[in-house]
Amino acid sequence: MMKLTAYFASLLVFVASCSALLAFPGAEGFGAQTTGGRGGSVYVVTNLNDSGTGSFRDAVSQSGRIVVFSVGGIIKISSRIVVSSHVTIAGQTAPGQGITVYGNGVSYSGADNTITRHIRYRMGTTGDSGKDAITIANGANMIFDHVSVSWGRDETFSINGDVSNVTISDSIIAQGLETHSCGGLIQTDGGVSIIRTLYIDNQTRNPKVKGVNEFVNNVVYNWGGGGGYIAGDSAGQSYANIMNNVFISGPSTTVTAFTRGNANFHAYVSNNYYDPDKDGTLNGWVLSPTTDNYSPIDIQAARYPYPTVNTLLSPLDALTKVRSSAGASKSRDSIDNYLINTELASFGKVGALITDPTASPINGPGTITSGTPPKDTDDDGIPDDYETAHGTNPNVNDSAQIASNGYANIENYINSLV
Repeated sequence: MMKLTAYFASLLVFVASCSALLAFPGAEGFGAQTTGGRGGSVYVVTNLNDSGTGSFRDAVSQSGRIVVFSVGGIIKISSRIVVSSHVTIAGQTAPGQGITVYGNGVSYSGADNTITRHIRYRMGTTGDSGKDAITIANGANMIFDHVSVSWGRDETFSINGDVSNVTISDSIIAQGLETHSCGGLIQTDGGVSIIRTLYIDNQTRNPKVKGVNEFVNNVVYNWGGGGGYIAGDSAGQSYANIMNNVFISGPSTTVTAFTRGNANFHAYVSNNYYDPDKDGTLNGWVLSPTTDNYSPIDIQAARYPYPTVNTLLSPLDALTKVRSSAGASKSRDSIDNYLINTELASFGKVGALITDPTASPINGPGTITSGTPPKDTDDDGIPDDYETAHGTNPNVNDSAQIASNGYANIENYINSLV
Protein backbone atom coordinates (compact mmCIF):
# COMPACT_ATOMS: atom_id res chain seq x y z
CA MET A 1 0.00 0.00 0.00
CA MET A 2 3.01 2.32 0.19
CA LYS A 3 2.84 3.12 -3.52
CA LEU A 4 -0.88 3.91 -3.35
CA THR A 5 -0.42 6.08 -0.24
CA ALA A 6 2.30 8.04 -2.01
CA TYR A 7 0.02 8.48 -5.00
CA PHE A 8 -2.82 9.85 -2.87
CA ALA A 9 -0.38 12.27 -1.24
CA SER A 10 0.80 13.54 -4.63
CA LEU A 11 -2.83 13.82 -5.79
CA LEU A 12 -3.70 16.02 -2.82
CA VAL A 13 -0.73 18.26 -3.58
CA PHE A 14 -1.81 18.49 -7.22
CA VAL A 15 -5.40 19.41 -6.33
CA ALA A 16 -4.31 21.95 -3.73
CA SER A 17 -1.93 23.61 -6.19
CA CYS A 18 -4.52 24.02 -8.95
CA SER A 19 -7.09 26.73 -9.31
CA ALA A 20 -10.71 25.68 -9.15
CA LEU A 21 -11.14 26.57 -12.84
CA LEU A 22 -12.09 23.53 -14.87
CA ALA A 23 -10.88 22.73 -18.36
CA PHE A 24 -14.44 23.60 -19.39
CA PRO A 25 -17.69 23.74 -17.42
CA GLY A 26 -18.65 20.17 -16.53
CA ALA A 27 -15.17 18.69 -16.90
CA GLU A 28 -14.67 15.70 -14.58
CA GLY A 29 -12.17 13.12 -13.45
CA PHE A 30 -8.39 13.15 -13.15
CA GLY A 31 -7.95 15.57 -16.08
CA ALA A 32 -10.66 18.03 -15.07
CA GLN A 33 -8.35 20.98 -14.34
CA THR A 34 -6.34 20.80 -17.55
CA THR A 35 -5.56 24.30 -18.83
CA GLY A 36 -5.05 23.64 -22.53
CA GLY A 37 -3.95 26.64 -24.59
CA ARG A 38 -5.37 29.23 -22.19
CA GLY A 39 -2.98 32.17 -21.97
CA GLY A 40 -1.62 31.57 -25.46
CA SER A 41 -2.82 32.52 -28.93
CA VAL A 42 -5.75 31.47 -31.13
CA TYR A 43 -5.13 29.54 -34.36
CA VAL A 44 -7.92 29.24 -36.92
CA VAL A 45 -7.77 26.17 -39.16
CA THR A 46 -8.90 27.42 -42.56
CA ASN A 47 -8.39 24.41 -44.85
CA LEU A 48 -8.43 20.60 -44.97
CA ASN A 49 -4.83 20.26 -46.17
CA ASP A 50 -2.47 17.70 -44.63
CA SER A 51 0.12 20.39 -43.87
CA GLY A 52 1.02 24.02 -44.39
CA THR A 53 -0.39 27.32 -43.21
CA GLY A 54 -3.97 27.04 -42.02
CA SER A 55 -3.83 23.25 -41.63
CA PHE A 56 -4.66 21.22 -38.54
CA ARG A 57 -1.15 19.76 -38.49
CA ASP A 58 0.35 23.24 -38.43
CA ALA A 59 -2.14 24.37 -35.79
CA VAL A 60 -1.11 21.73 -33.22
CA SER A 61 2.62 21.85 -34.04
CA GLN A 62 3.38 24.59 -31.48
CA SER A 63 2.55 25.01 -27.82
CA GLY A 64 0.24 27.60 -26.36
CA ARG A 65 -2.60 27.56 -28.87
CA ILE A 66 -6.37 27.35 -28.82
CA VAL A 67 -7.30 25.72 -32.13
CA VAL A 68 -10.63 26.51 -33.77
CA PHE A 69 -12.00 25.73 -37.23
CA SER A 70 -13.60 27.81 -39.97
CA VAL A 71 -13.96 24.72 -42.17
CA GLY A 72 -15.58 21.32 -41.77
CA GLY A 73 -14.81 18.06 -43.53
CA ILE A 74 -12.25 15.25 -43.71
CA ILE A 75 -8.54 15.94 -43.22
CA LYS A 76 -6.62 13.09 -44.86
CA ILE A 77 -3.17 12.70 -43.33
CA SER A 78 -0.27 10.68 -44.73
CA SER A 79 1.92 10.69 -41.61
CA ARG A 80 1.21 10.85 -37.90
CA ILE A 81 0.27 14.15 -36.35
CA VAL A 82 2.10 15.05 -33.14
CA VAL A 83 0.15 17.34 -30.81
CA SER A 84 2.19 19.85 -28.80
CA SER A 85 1.71 20.74 -25.15
CA HIS A 86 -0.62 23.47 -23.87
CA VAL A 87 -3.08 23.12 -26.75
CA THR A 88 -6.86 23.24 -26.88
CA ILE A 89 -8.55 21.59 -29.87
CA ALA A 90 -12.13 22.81 -30.20
CA GLY A 91 -13.67 20.62 -32.88
CA GLN A 92 -17.12 21.93 -31.96
CA THR A 93 -16.30 25.19 -33.74
CA ALA A 94 -16.15 23.52 -37.17
CA PRO A 95 -19.16 24.25 -39.38
CA GLY A 96 -21.25 21.53 -41.00
CA GLN A 97 -20.65 18.05 -39.59
CA GLY A 98 -17.36 18.97 -37.97
CA ILE A 99 -13.89 17.51 -38.49
CA THR A 100 -12.62 13.99 -39.17
CA VAL A 101 -8.85 13.39 -39.18
CA TYR A 102 -8.35 10.28 -41.32
CA GLY A 103 -5.10 8.44 -41.92
CA ASN A 104 -2.06 7.68 -39.85
CA GLY A 105 -3.15 8.49 -36.31
CA VAL A 106 -2.25 11.06 -33.67
CA SER A 107 0.36 11.13 -30.93
CA TYR A 108 -0.25 12.99 -27.67
CA SER A 109 3.00 11.79 -26.10
CA GLY A 110 4.47 14.72 -24.19
CA ALA A 111 1.38 16.84 -24.86
CA ASP A 112 1.02 18.18 -21.33
CA ASN A 113 -2.08 20.25 -20.65
CA THR A 114 -4.21 19.49 -23.70
CA ILE A 115 -7.96 19.78 -24.10
CA THR A 116 -9.47 17.90 -27.05
CA ARG A 117 -13.18 18.05 -27.78
CA HIS A 118 -15.67 17.09 -30.49
CA ILE A 119 -13.33 15.73 -33.13
CA ARG A 120 -13.00 12.35 -34.90
CA TYR A 121 -9.71 10.53 -35.26
CA ARG A 122 -10.10 7.62 -37.66
CA MET A 123 -6.98 5.67 -38.62
CA GLY A 124 -7.57 2.78 -41.03
CA THR A 125 -5.55 0.48 -43.27
CA THR A 126 -3.62 3.37 -44.80
CA GLY A 127 -2.04 3.95 -41.39
CA ASP A 128 1.23 2.32 -40.38
CA SER A 129 1.01 -1.27 -39.21
CA GLY A 130 1.44 -1.62 -35.46
CA LYS A 131 0.47 1.98 -34.69
CA ASP A 132 -2.35 3.31 -32.50
CA ALA A 133 -5.07 5.70 -33.59
CA ILE A 134 -4.20 7.74 -30.46
CA THR A 135 -1.01 7.12 -28.50
CA ILE A 136 0.06 8.63 -25.18
CA ALA A 137 3.40 7.37 -23.86
CA ASN A 138 4.19 10.23 -21.48
CA GLY A 139 2.67 13.46 -20.31
CA ALA A 140 0.33 14.98 -17.73
CA ASN A 141 -3.02 16.75 -17.52
CA MET A 142 -5.11 15.90 -20.58
CA ILE A 143 -8.82 15.67 -21.21
CA PHE A 144 -10.54 14.09 -24.21
CA ASP A 145 -14.24 14.91 -24.34
CA HIS A 146 -16.74 13.85 -27.01
CA VAL A 147 -13.99 12.40 -29.17
CA SER A 148 -14.63 9.56 -31.66
CA VAL A 149 -11.62 7.28 -32.18
CA SER A 150 -11.56 4.24 -34.44
CA TRP A 151 -9.66 1.83 -36.67
CA GLY A 152 -6.33 1.61 -34.88
CA ARG A 153 -3.89 -0.89 -36.36
CA ASP A 154 -2.56 -1.82 -32.90
CA GLU A 155 -4.51 -0.16 -30.10
CA THR A 156 -7.23 2.35 -30.86
CA PHE A 157 -6.69 4.63 -27.81
CA SER A 158 -3.67 3.65 -25.75
CA ILE A 159 -2.19 5.21 -22.60
CA ASN A 160 0.88 3.29 -21.57
CA GLY A 161 3.79 4.80 -19.64
CA ASP A 162 4.63 7.81 -17.50
CA VAL A 163 1.25 9.51 -17.85
CA SER A 164 -0.82 11.25 -15.17
CA ASN A 165 -4.16 13.00 -14.71
CA VAL A 166 -6.07 12.07 -17.87
CA THR A 167 -9.82 12.02 -18.50
CA ILE A 168 -11.63 10.35 -21.40
CA SER A 169 -15.28 11.39 -21.20
CA ASP A 170 -18.35 10.93 -23.40
CA SER A 171 -16.30 9.41 -26.20
CA ILE A 172 -16.38 6.42 -28.58
CA ILE A 173 -13.47 3.98 -28.92
CA ALA A 174 -14.37 1.68 -31.76
CA GLN A 175 -13.43 -1.04 -34.20
CA GLY A 176 -9.77 -1.72 -33.67
CA LEU A 177 -8.76 -3.45 -36.89
CA GLU A 178 -8.04 -7.16 -37.02
CA THR A 179 -5.75 -8.99 -36.62
CA HIS A 180 -5.10 -7.21 -33.29
CA SER A 181 -8.38 -5.28 -32.82
CA CYS A 182 -7.84 -3.61 -29.45
CA GLY A 183 -9.74 -0.87 -27.71
CA GLY A 184 -6.62 0.11 -25.82
CA LEU A 185 -4.21 -0.18 -22.96
CA ILE A 186 -4.74 2.04 -19.91
CA GLN A 187 -1.53 1.39 -18.01
CA THR A 188 -0.23 4.12 -15.72
CA ASP A 189 0.06 4.83 -12.00
CA GLY A 190 -0.78 8.49 -12.66
CA GLY A 191 -4.57 8.25 -12.82
CA VAL A 192 -6.96 7.85 -15.77
CA SER A 193 -10.70 8.47 -15.61
CA ILE A 194 -12.89 6.86 -18.28
CA ILE A 195 -16.42 8.22 -18.05
CA ARG A 196 -19.61 7.67 -20.11
CA THR A 197 -17.62 6.25 -23.01
CA LEU A 198 -18.55 3.53 -25.51
CA TYR A 199 -16.14 0.71 -26.35
CA ILE A 200 -17.56 -1.16 -29.35
CA ASP A 201 -16.41 -3.88 -31.78
CA ASN A 202 -12.97 -4.39 -30.26
CA GLN A 203 -11.74 -7.97 -29.96
CA THR A 204 -10.00 -7.24 -26.67
CA ARG A 205 -8.80 -4.54 -24.22
CA ASN A 206 -12.04 -2.67 -23.65
CA PRO A 207 -9.83 -1.51 -21.97
CA LYS A 208 -6.91 -3.47 -20.46
CA VAL A 209 -6.00 -1.71 -17.23
CA LYS A 210 -2.99 -1.55 -14.93
CA GLY A 211 -2.29 1.12 -12.34
CA VAL A 212 -4.78 3.75 -11.17
CA ASN A 213 -8.09 3.81 -13.02
CA GLU A 214 -11.62 5.08 -12.64
CA PHE A 215 -14.12 3.36 -14.98
CA VAL A 216 -17.58 4.83 -14.45
CA ASN A 217 -20.86 4.87 -16.41
CA ASN A 218 -19.32 3.36 -19.54
CA VAL A 219 -20.85 0.98 -22.09
CA VAL A 220 -18.93 -1.95 -23.58
CA TYR A 221 -20.53 -3.73 -26.55
CA ASN A 222 -19.56 -6.69 -28.73
CA TRP A 223 -16.10 -7.42 -27.38
CA GLY A 224 -14.56 -10.54 -28.86
CA GLY A 225 -12.81 -13.56 -27.38
CA GLY A 226 -9.94 -11.47 -26.04
CA GLY A 227 -12.08 -9.95 -23.33
CA GLY A 228 -13.98 -6.88 -22.19
CA TYR A 229 -12.53 -5.02 -19.22
CA ILE A 230 -9.21 -6.82 -18.68
CA ALA A 231 -7.61 -6.49 -15.26
CA GLY A 232 -3.87 -6.39 -15.75
CA ASP A 233 -2.38 -9.65 -14.52
CA SER A 234 1.11 -8.54 -13.56
CA ALA A 235 3.31 -8.24 -10.50
CA GLY A 236 2.58 -4.50 -10.34
CA GLN A 237 -0.18 -3.18 -8.11
CA SER A 238 -3.38 -1.73 -9.58
CA TYR A 239 -6.20 0.20 -7.91
CA ALA A 240 -9.49 0.82 -9.72
CA ASN A 241 -13.04 1.98 -9.16
CA ILE A 242 -15.37 0.13 -11.59
CA MET A 243 -18.88 1.48 -11.11
CA ASN A 244 -22.27 1.60 -12.83
CA ASN A 245 -21.12 0.36 -16.23
CA VAL A 246 -23.01 -1.64 -18.86
CA PHE A 247 -21.60 -4.72 -20.63
CA ILE A 248 -23.68 -6.12 -23.51
CA SER A 249 -22.44 -9.15 -25.44
CA GLY A 250 -22.67 -9.03 -29.22
CA PRO A 251 -22.26 -11.47 -32.11
CA SER A 252 -18.45 -11.52 -31.68
CA THR A 253 -18.49 -12.04 -27.90
CA THR A 254 -17.33 -15.42 -26.62
CA VAL A 255 -16.06 -14.61 -23.10
CA THR A 256 -17.37 -12.89 -19.99
CA ALA A 257 -17.23 -9.14 -19.43
CA PHE A 258 -14.36 -9.23 -16.91
CA THR A 259 -11.30 -11.32 -17.65
CA ARG A 260 -7.83 -12.07 -16.28
CA GLY A 261 -6.43 -10.22 -13.29
CA ASN A 262 -4.83 -11.48 -10.11
CA ALA A 263 -4.65 -10.55 -6.44
CA ASN A 264 -2.45 -7.55 -7.30
CA PHE A 265 -5.42 -5.92 -9.02
CA HIS A 266 -7.43 -4.19 -6.27
CA ALA A 267 -10.85 -2.91 -7.31
CA TYR A 268 -13.97 -1.43 -5.84
CA VAL A 269 -16.79 -2.80 -8.01
CA SER A 270 -20.39 -1.69 -7.80
CA ASN A 271 -23.59 -1.86 -9.84
CA ASN A 272 -22.16 -3.17 -13.12
CA TYR A 273 -24.88 -4.41 -15.47
CA TYR A 274 -24.27 -7.47 -17.66
CA ASP A 275 -26.45 -8.74 -20.52
CA PRO A 276 -24.84 -11.77 -22.19
CA ASP A 277 -27.66 -13.49 -24.06
CA LYS A 278 -27.62 -11.54 -27.38
CA ASP A 279 -31.40 -11.75 -27.75
CA GLY A 280 -32.12 -8.16 -28.73
CA THR A 281 -33.59 -7.08 -25.39
CA LEU A 282 -32.12 -5.61 -22.23
CA ASN A 283 -32.75 -8.43 -19.78
CA GLY A 284 -29.46 -8.71 -17.94
CA TRP A 285 -28.57 -8.24 -14.30
CA VAL A 286 -26.24 -6.39 -11.96
CA LEU A 287 -23.16 -8.43 -11.18
CA SER A 288 -22.63 -9.25 -7.52
CA PRO A 289 -19.21 -8.49 -6.00
CA THR A 290 -19.61 -11.52 -3.75
CA THR A 291 -19.66 -14.05 -6.61
CA ASP A 292 -16.87 -15.10 -8.93
CA ASN A 293 -17.81 -12.61 -11.69
CA TYR A 294 -14.67 -10.58 -10.97
CA SER A 295 -12.42 -13.43 -9.84
CA PRO A 296 -9.51 -13.54 -9.23
CA ILE A 297 -9.09 -9.77 -8.63
CA ASP A 298 -8.99 -8.39 -5.07
CA ILE A 299 -12.41 -6.86 -4.34
CA GLN A 300 -12.37 -3.82 -2.05
CA ALA A 301 -15.08 -2.85 0.43
CA ALA A 302 -14.73 0.90 -0.16
CA ARG A 303 -14.14 2.99 -3.25
CA TYR A 304 -10.87 4.78 -3.75
CA PRO A 305 -11.05 8.58 -3.26
CA TYR A 306 -10.48 9.51 -6.88
CA PRO A 307 -11.88 12.61 -8.56
CA THR A 308 -15.07 11.38 -10.21
CA VAL A 309 -18.35 12.27 -11.87
CA ASN A 310 -20.59 14.98 -10.51
CA THR A 311 -23.64 12.78 -11.07
CA LEU A 312 -23.32 9.01 -10.91
CA LEU A 313 -25.93 7.59 -13.29
CA SER A 314 -27.61 4.24 -12.92
CA PRO A 315 -26.26 1.76 -15.50
CA LEU A 316 -29.29 1.98 -17.79
CA ASP A 317 -29.38 5.77 -17.51
CA ALA A 318 -25.72 5.73 -18.48
CA LEU A 319 -26.63 3.61 -21.52
CA THR A 320 -29.24 6.18 -22.53
CA LYS A 321 -26.73 8.99 -22.09
CA VAL A 322 -24.07 7.22 -24.16
CA ARG A 323 -26.55 6.48 -26.95
CA SER A 324 -27.64 10.11 -27.10
CA SER A 325 -24.37 11.99 -26.85
CA ALA A 326 -21.16 9.93 -26.84
CA GLY A 327 -18.51 10.75 -29.42
CA ALA A 328 -18.30 13.81 -31.63
CA SER A 329 -22.04 14.16 -31.28
CA LYS A 330 -22.62 17.83 -32.06
CA SER A 331 -23.25 16.38 -35.51
CA ARG A 332 -22.63 12.65 -35.73
CA ASP A 333 -21.17 11.16 -38.90
CA SER A 334 -22.42 8.01 -40.63
CA ILE A 335 -19.98 5.74 -38.75
CA ASP A 336 -21.04 6.80 -35.26
CA ASN A 337 -24.70 6.75 -36.28
CA TYR A 338 -24.31 3.17 -37.51
CA LEU A 339 -22.47 2.02 -34.40
CA ILE A 340 -25.02 3.60 -32.07
CA ASN A 341 -28.31 3.22 -33.92
CA THR A 342 -27.80 -0.10 -35.70
CA GLU A 343 -25.30 -2.09 -33.65
CA LEU A 344 -25.67 -0.98 -30.04
CA ALA A 345 -29.42 -0.51 -30.40
CA SER A 346 -29.74 -4.16 -31.49
CA PHE A 347 -28.74 -5.26 -27.95
CA GLY A 348 -26.70 -8.22 -29.08
CA LYS A 349 -27.93 -9.06 -32.55
CA VAL A 350 -25.74 -6.81 -34.75
CA GLY A 351 -22.01 -6.12 -34.59
CA ALA A 352 -18.75 -7.36 -36.06
CA LEU A 353 -15.00 -7.18 -35.78
CA ILE A 354 -13.56 -5.69 -38.95
CA THR A 355 -10.34 -5.70 -40.96
CA ASP A 356 -11.20 -3.08 -43.58
CA PRO A 357 -13.26 -0.04 -42.62
CA THR A 358 -13.78 0.91 -46.26
CA ALA A 359 -15.89 -2.24 -46.82
CA SER A 360 -19.66 -2.39 -46.27
CA PRO A 361 -21.42 -1.58 -44.00
CA ILE A 362 -18.91 0.97 -42.68
CA ASN A 363 -17.85 2.30 -46.09
CA GLY A 364 -14.90 4.34 -44.91
CA PRO A 365 -15.06 7.82 -43.42
CA GLY A 366 -17.91 8.75 -45.72
CA THR A 367 -18.73 12.33 -46.55
CA ILE A 368 -18.66 15.14 -44.01
CA THR A 369 -20.64 18.22 -44.98
CA SER A 370 -18.49 21.33 -44.87
CA GLY A 371 -21.09 23.89 -43.84
CA THR A 372 -20.68 27.66 -43.89
CA PRO A 373 -18.68 29.42 -41.18
CA PRO A 374 -20.32 32.38 -39.43
CA LYS A 375 -19.11 35.90 -40.21
CA ASP A 376 -15.94 36.78 -38.28
CA THR A 377 -14.76 40.25 -39.31
CA ASP A 378 -11.57 40.30 -37.24
CA ASP A 379 -10.66 36.63 -37.93
CA ASP A 380 -10.11 35.93 -34.25
CA GLY A 381 -12.23 32.76 -34.17
CA ILE A 382 -15.30 34.32 -32.52
CA PRO A 383 -18.27 35.16 -34.79
CA ASP A 384 -19.43 38.74 -34.98
CA ASP A 385 -22.90 38.03 -33.63
CA TYR A 386 -21.50 36.33 -30.52
CA GLU A 387 -19.04 39.17 -29.90
CA THR A 388 -21.76 41.77 -30.22
CA ALA A 389 -24.05 39.88 -27.87
CA HIS A 390 -21.36 39.30 -25.24
CA GLY A 391 -19.57 42.64 -25.14
CA THR A 392 -16.36 41.92 -27.04
CA ASN A 393 -15.34 43.82 -30.16
CA PRO A 394 -16.02 42.13 -33.54
CA ASN A 395 -13.49 44.48 -35.15
CA VAL A 396 -10.59 43.81 -32.77
CA ASN A 397 -8.71 40.54 -32.26
CA ASP A 398 -9.48 40.04 -28.57
CA SER A 399 -10.32 36.34 -28.47
CA ALA A 400 -7.26 35.29 -26.43
CA GLN A 401 -7.88 37.86 -23.70
CA ILE A 402 -8.86 36.45 -20.31
CA ALA A 403 -12.42 37.33 -19.29
CA SER A 404 -13.61 38.05 -15.76
CA ASN A 405 -14.55 34.37 -15.19
CA GLY A 406 -10.98 33.21 -15.80
CA TYR A 407 -11.54 31.70 -19.25
CA ALA A 408 -10.30 33.32 -22.44
CA ASN A 409 -12.96 35.05 -24.53
CA ILE A 410 -12.59 32.31 -27.15
CA GLU A 411 -13.12 29.63 -24.49
CA ASN A 412 -16.38 31.21 -23.39
CA TYR A 413 -17.51 31.09 -27.02
CA ILE A 414 -16.43 27.49 -27.68
CA ASN A 415 -17.89 26.31 -24.37
CA SER A 416 -21.23 27.87 -25.30
CA LEU A 417 -21.50 25.71 -28.43
CA VAL A 418 -21.93 22.37 -26.64
